Amino acid sequence: MNANPSRTEIESSQLEKLRSLIGELESGNAFYQSRLADAGVTGSVSSLADFSAKMPFTTKMDLVWDREEFSPYGTNLTYPVEQYSRFCQSSGTTRGPLPSLDTTESWSAMLDCWDKVFEASGVDTDEIVFFAFSFGPFLGFWTAFESATRRGNLSIPGGGLSSQARLQAMVTHNAKVLCCTPTYALRLGELFSEQTDEEVKSYRLEKIIVAGEPGGSLPEVRKRLTELWNGARVFDHHGMTEVGPVTYEHPEKPFSLCVIEDAYYAEVIDRETHQEVKPGQKGELVLTTLTRIACPLLRYRTGDLVQKSYFTPENESCDIFCLEGGILGRVDEMVVIRGVNIYPTAVEKILRGFSEVAEFQVIQTTQQSMAELEISIEPVGTPDAGLADRIARELADAFTLRIPVNIVEKETLPRFEFKSKRWIKQ
Repeated sequence: MNANPSRTEIESSQLEKLRSLIGELESGNAFYQSRLADAGVTGSVSSLADFSAKMPFTTKMDLVWDREEFSPYGTNLTYPVEQYSRFCQSSGTTRGPLPSLDTTESWSAMLDCWDKVFEASGVDTDEIVFFAFSFGPFLGFWTAFESATRRGNLSIPGGGLSSQARLQAMVTHNAKVLCCTPTYALRLGELFSEQTDEEVKSYRLEKIIVAGEPGGSLPEVRKRLTELWNGARVFDHHGMTEVGPVTYEHPEKPFSLCVIEDAYYAEVIDRETHQEVKPGQKGELVLTTLTRIACPLLRYRTGDLVQKSYFTPENESCDIFCLEGGILGRVDEMVVIRGVNIYPTAVEKILRGFSEVAEFQVIQTTQQSMAELEISIEPVGTPDAGLADRIARELADAFTLRIPVNIVEKETLPRFEFKSKRWIKQ
């Protein structure tokens, strides 16, 4: 594809890759063979629109049931299992983690996606990158790390280290780039701000690439991270084990995510009509993998709430498929409190707007058959007497609800290395 392709060229390339993918699935993938046949979709599909009109969605429960019936890996394997060399698994469902297998070729295709993330974030190959991950079986850890090493970056794994040891390693090796979740970047930033050692205090991190949670595209979270890390620039990214690395942040379009269209055909659908929404409208992100042929997903309902948009970079003529504001939330995480729809990201956006808030926890209870919320706030330093009231007023203005806010002692609330669990149901 050209370095600066037109929208027509992008879609033409996607259609060519889709046809090739379907041809592979028709001959070797038991999970999709019958689905494609029933839908009347073949390797000669006429257009992306025709594919979307005919091909049914794939859901997470489809994958769960398939793996339960054909344990342990399911039937969504395009090749014999002997050809697969990489194992990862999702962080889990109510029925347990979902395993995922990849061939060398499909794995390499996902590393290509991470190359795009690093490139867009301005990470030079001579910069040292620190990965503050546990390096469990989650795909995002490994694809990010291996992409960086393949590019030539000196890549330092932080698995098995305490937060203090990780911070010291970043300082000792003068790492310029940090990869982790927004929550853990905040935690390390708090630790950094508390240091008194002159060597540590003089350390300067330049870039933070975050993923795993929606907070990376929240201006309030960005502002806090930049303050804690003395001006480091934050770049967001998102992906999932089921499909791989999906988006990157263009330097000219902060607080939004651009889909890696070389690797994904993306749709944003209305959850009720299942029709594609117009630019500027919100809906559920649906993805078709184009290069992860060994374990593909066709029209996968991600459960991510996004706002469809297009963005044309300066000095370029092509528009880029964007998710305005990043991942706005999860469609299955919305709660209804006294008739008001509330997404966790909307609450976090407000709380992170208060620089006095170091950490928070939301308790969801049921009282007289009605859902209620209560928020605990851990302050930075000694809070002023009116902090809880000011936060409560802002929440009331945003949601037209009275949500109690309590101040707790420092180091009372848990800190998280991977995905945060700030919402607790009781």
